[in-house]
Amino acid sequence: MRLHDDLTISRSSGRTAKSGETCSGEQSTGVAAEWQLALPGRPLLTVHDTRWDNGERDLVLYQPSLVPEMPAPLSNLHNRRRAGIEPAALRRGRLRIMAWLAVPGAHDRPSFRKSLTTAALVADCGSDRIRDLTDRPGVSLEAAFDEPDLPPVDIGEPQDFKPLQHALCFSEGDDETPVLAFTLFRVIPTLRHIGWLQ
Repeated sequence: MRLHDDLTISRSSGRTAKSGETCSGEQSTGVAAEWQLALPGRPLLTVHDTRWDNGERDLVLYQPSLVPEMPAPLSNLHNRRRAGIEPAALRRGRLRIMAWLAVPGAHDRPSFRKSLTTAALVADCGSDRIRDLTDRPGVSLEAAFDEPDLPPVDIGEPQDFKPLQHALCFSEGDDETPVLAFTLFRVIPTLRHIGWLQ
Protein backbone atom coordinates (compact mmCIF):
# COMPACT_ATOMS: atom_id res chain seq x y z
CA MET A 1 0.00 0.00 0.00
CA ARG A 2 1.18 3.51 -0.74
CA LEU A 3 0.08 6.34 1.55
CA HIS A 4 2.46 9.07 0.47
CA ASP A 5 4.50 9.42 -2.72
CA ASP A 6 7.45 7.09 -1.92
CA LEU A 7 6.22 5.71 1.43
CA THR A 8 4.96 2.12 1.22
CA ILE A 9 3.31 0.10 3.95
CA SER A 10 3.20 -3.68 4.02
CA ARG A 11 2.23 -6.30 6.56
CA SER A 12 5.08 -8.54 7.58
CA SER A 13 4.66 -12.17 8.54
CA GLY A 14 6.17 -11.43 11.93
CA ARG A 15 4.17 -11.49 15.15
CA THR A 16 5.72 -10.47 18.44
CA ALA A 17 4.70 -11.52 21.95
CA LYS A 18 4.62 -8.47 24.21
CA SER A 19 4.09 -7.58 27.83
CA GLY A 20 3.69 -4.10 29.22
CA GLU A 21 1.31 -1.31 30.05
CA THR A 22 -1.75 -0.74 27.89
CA CYS A 23 -3.20 2.67 27.01
CA SER A 24 -5.46 2.47 30.09
CA GLY A 25 -2.46 1.86 32.34
CA GLU A 26 -3.09 -1.85 33.00
CA GLN A 27 -0.32 -4.42 32.88
CA SER A 28 -1.06 -7.07 30.26
CA THR A 29 0.43 -9.41 27.70
CA GLY A 30 -0.46 -9.54 24.05
CA VAL A 31 0.59 -10.22 20.49
CA ALA A 32 1.60 -7.58 17.95
CA ALA A 33 1.16 -7.85 14.19
CA GLU A 34 4.03 -6.10 12.43
CA TRP A 35 3.76 -3.60 9.58
CA GLN A 36 6.78 -2.25 7.70
CA LEU A 37 7.05 1.38 6.56
CA ALA A 38 9.58 1.75 3.75
CA LEU A 39 11.12 4.81 2.12
CA PRO A 40 13.82 4.42 -0.55
CA GLY A 41 17.28 4.87 0.96
CA ARG A 42 15.98 5.09 4.55
CA PRO A 43 15.89 2.55 7.40
CA LEU A 44 12.76 0.42 7.64
CA LEU A 45 10.31 1.47 10.34
CA THR A 46 8.04 -1.02 12.12
CA VAL A 47 4.54 -0.38 13.41
CA HIS A 48 3.14 -2.78 16.00
CA ASP A 49 -0.62 -3.39 16.05
CA THR A 50 -0.95 -4.99 19.48
CA ARG A 51 -3.99 -6.89 20.67
CA TRP A 52 -3.68 -7.14 24.44
CA ASP A 53 -5.08 -10.04 26.43
CA ASN A 54 -7.17 -7.60 28.50
CA GLY A 55 -9.13 -6.66 25.34
CA GLU A 56 -7.35 -3.41 24.50
CA ARG A 57 -5.60 -2.71 21.22
CA ASP A 58 -3.11 -0.05 20.18
CA LEU A 59 -0.58 0.94 17.54
CA VAL A 60 2.91 2.28 18.12
CA LEU A 61 6.11 2.92 16.17
CA TYR A 62 8.07 -0.01 17.57
CA GLN A 63 11.56 0.52 18.92
CA PRO A 64 13.85 -2.40 18.05
CA SER A 65 16.73 -3.35 20.33
CA LEU A 66 19.11 -1.67 17.87
CA VAL A 67 17.71 1.54 16.37
CA PRO A 68 19.34 2.51 13.06
CA GLU A 69 20.88 5.96 12.83
CA MET A 70 18.17 8.55 12.20
CA PRO A 71 17.32 12.13 13.20
CA ALA A 72 16.40 12.63 16.87
CA PRO A 73 12.74 13.63 16.28
CA LEU A 74 12.08 10.28 14.57
CA SER A 75 14.15 8.26 17.02
CA ASN A 76 12.20 9.89 19.87
CA LEU A 77 8.87 8.88 18.33
CA HIS A 78 9.64 5.18 18.87
CA ASN A 79 7.45 3.65 21.60
CA ARG A 80 5.76 7.03 22.17
CA ARG A 81 2.41 8.55 21.16
CA ARG A 82 0.54 5.28 20.84
CA ALA A 83 -2.86 5.26 19.21
CA GLY A 84 -5.55 3.28 20.99
CA ILE A 85 -8.21 1.49 18.96
CA GLU A 86 -11.60 1.37 20.65
CA PRO A 87 -15.26 0.76 19.81
CA ALA A 88 -16.91 3.71 18.11
CA ALA A 89 -19.66 5.07 20.35
CA LEU A 90 -23.17 4.10 19.21
CA ARG A 91 -21.72 2.29 16.18
CA ARG A 92 -22.07 -1.46 16.51
CA GLY A 93 -19.35 -3.35 14.68
CA ARG A 94 -17.19 -0.26 14.18
CA LEU A 95 -13.94 0.86 15.75
CA ARG A 96 -12.17 4.20 15.88
CA ILE A 97 -8.72 5.75 16.13
CA MET A 98 -8.29 9.34 17.25
CA ALA A 99 -7.03 11.78 14.61
CA TRP A 100 -4.49 13.39 16.92
CA LEU A 101 -1.36 14.65 15.19
CA ALA A 102 2.00 13.79 16.78
CA VAL A 103 4.44 16.59 15.99
CA PRO A 104 8.01 17.19 17.18
CA GLY A 105 8.05 19.62 20.09
CA ALA A 106 10.55 20.79 22.67
CA HIS A 107 13.83 18.86 22.72
CA ASP A 108 12.63 16.90 19.64
CA ARG A 109 10.07 15.02 21.77
CA PRO A 110 6.71 14.29 20.12
CA SER A 111 3.70 16.22 21.37
CA PHE A 112 0.02 15.99 20.42
CA ARG A 113 -2.21 18.41 18.55
CA LYS A 114 -5.65 17.10 19.50
CA SER A 115 -8.20 19.83 18.77
CA LEU A 116 -8.18 21.23 15.25
CA THR A 117 -10.70 22.66 12.87
CA THR A 118 -11.50 20.17 10.13
CA ALA A 119 -9.81 22.54 7.65
CA ALA A 120 -6.60 22.52 9.72
CA LEU A 121 -6.62 18.71 9.96
CA VAL A 122 -7.13 18.39 6.20
CA ALA A 123 -4.40 20.96 5.51
CA ASP A 124 -1.91 19.28 7.87
CA CYS A 125 -2.55 15.77 6.52
CA GLY A 126 -3.20 16.67 2.89
CA SER A 127 -6.66 16.61 1.38
CA ASP A 128 -5.79 13.78 -1.04
CA ARG A 129 -4.45 11.58 1.75
CA ILE A 130 -7.44 12.17 4.03
CA ARG A 131 -9.76 11.51 1.08
CA ASP A 132 -7.89 8.28 0.23
CA LEU A 133 -8.55 7.10 3.79
CA THR A 134 -12.21 8.11 3.95
CA ASP A 135 -12.90 6.68 0.48
CA ARG A 136 -12.08 3.20 1.79
CA PRO A 137 -15.21 1.04 2.32
CA GLY A 138 -16.78 1.58 5.73
CA VAL A 139 -14.41 4.41 6.74
CA SER A 140 -15.52 7.85 7.93
CA LEU A 141 -14.04 10.89 9.65
CA GLU A 142 -16.28 12.09 12.46
CA ALA A 143 -16.36 14.27 15.56
CA ALA A 144 -14.84 12.19 18.35
CA PHE A 145 -17.36 13.29 20.97
CA ASP A 146 -21.08 13.98 20.84
CA GLU A 147 -21.17 17.58 21.99
CA PRO A 148 -23.80 20.24 21.29
CA ASP A 149 -23.29 22.78 18.52
CA LEU A 150 -20.44 20.98 16.75
CA PRO A 151 -20.13 21.79 13.05
CA PRO A 152 -20.40 18.90 10.57
CA VAL A 153 -17.20 17.07 9.67
CA ASP A 154 -17.01 17.38 5.89
CA ILE A 155 -13.64 17.05 4.19
CA GLY A 156 -15.13 18.31 0.92
CA GLU A 157 -16.03 21.62 2.58
CA PRO A 158 -14.03 21.57 5.83
CA GLN A 159 -15.00 24.14 8.45
CA ASP A 160 -12.32 26.50 9.76
CA PHE A 161 -14.02 28.18 12.72
CA LYS A 162 -14.40 25.62 15.54
CA PRO A 163 -11.60 23.32 16.75
CA LEU A 164 -12.72 19.84 17.77
CA GLN A 165 -11.30 16.38 18.21
CA HIS A 166 -11.75 14.10 15.20
CA ALA A 167 -11.80 10.29 14.99
CA LEU A 168 -11.47 7.96 12.04
CA CYS A 169 -14.05 5.15 12.21
CA PHE A 170 -13.76 1.82 10.40
CA SER A 171 -15.21 -1.68 10.45
CA GLU A 172 -14.01 -4.31 12.94
CA GLY A 173 -12.60 -6.57 10.23
CA ASP A 174 -10.47 -3.83 8.64
CA ASP A 175 -6.84 -4.25 9.78
CA GLU A 176 -5.28 -1.93 7.17
CA THR A 177 -7.13 1.33 7.84
CA PRO A 178 -5.91 1.86 11.43
CA VAL A 179 -2.29 1.33 10.34
CA LEU A 180 -2.71 3.81 7.49
CA ALA A 181 -4.35 6.29 9.88
CA PHE A 182 -1.64 5.83 12.51
CA THR A 183 1.01 6.46 9.88
CA LEU A 184 -0.77 9.57 8.57
CA PHE A 185 -1.53 11.09 11.97
CA ARG A 186 1.46 9.98 14.08
CA VAL A 187 4.43 9.23 11.79
CA ILE A 188 4.19 11.36 8.64
CA PRO A 189 4.30 14.74 10.48
CA THR A 190 7.73 13.76 11.86
CA LEU A 191 8.93 12.38 8.50
CA ARG A 192 8.04 15.76 6.98
CA HIS A 193 9.71 17.63 9.83
CA ILE A 194 13.04 15.82 9.29
CA GLY A 195 12.85 16.18 5.51
CA TRP A 196 12.29 12.53 4.65
CA LEU A 197 8.97 13.41 3.01
CA GLN A 198 7.72 16.58 1.33
